[in-house]
Amino acid sequence: MVDNKKVVIVGIPGVGKTSLVTKLVELIIQQSKTVSVHSFGTVMLEEAMKNGVKDRDELRTLPIEKQQDLQKMAAEKISKMEDDVVLIDTHAFISTKSGFYPGLPNYVIQIIQPTNFIAITASPDEIHNRRMKDNTRNRDTISIEDIKKELAVQDAMLSSCSVLSGSPMKVVFNHEGKVDEVAVAVLGAIGL
Repeated sequence: MVDNKKVVIVGIPGVGKTSLVTKLVELIIQQSKTVSVHSFGTVMLEEAMKNGVKDRDELRTLPIEKQQDLQKMAAEKISKMEDDVVLIDTHAFISTKSGFYPGLPNYVIQIIQPTNFIAITASPDEIHNRRMKDNTRNRDTISIEDIKKELAVQDAMLSSCSVLSGSPMKVVFNHEGKVDEVAVAVLGAIGL
């Protein structure tokens, strides 16, 4: 059997990453391949909750050293997954009091050894509108200009990940109502 694909999928809140990942799973299963999805933040949260963290949004308020320990633990767990396609749902960065902290620092990349990086994006207006409609998370108030900055930081962070790992990076636009087309483009990028 050929080595499995470990595909890191990033996107700032509001790009439609969850919807896209759901569609990808459906299409991969149709190809008679095994697939699993691992939310990096959820794996981190499961461990952090053992130490009193109450919810996912609290993770980014932890000291950097604690976030690093949780990242390493999550990377180790995910690196052991053996499905044909392992989708790693994460963020290229986390906004902290200290600034933008990389969601995929080099030590995480070295542990996971991703085969592909996919950056999901949309127009700043679409992202802003999607965030305003999302009542499920405790999000900071944000402007269109802040969203543009986040998109730029995401591109810079993921470009660095691609260089450090030697794995390709693809940016795909997930415009409203186009998730099926985007999913097909992602499958093409990862060779499925």
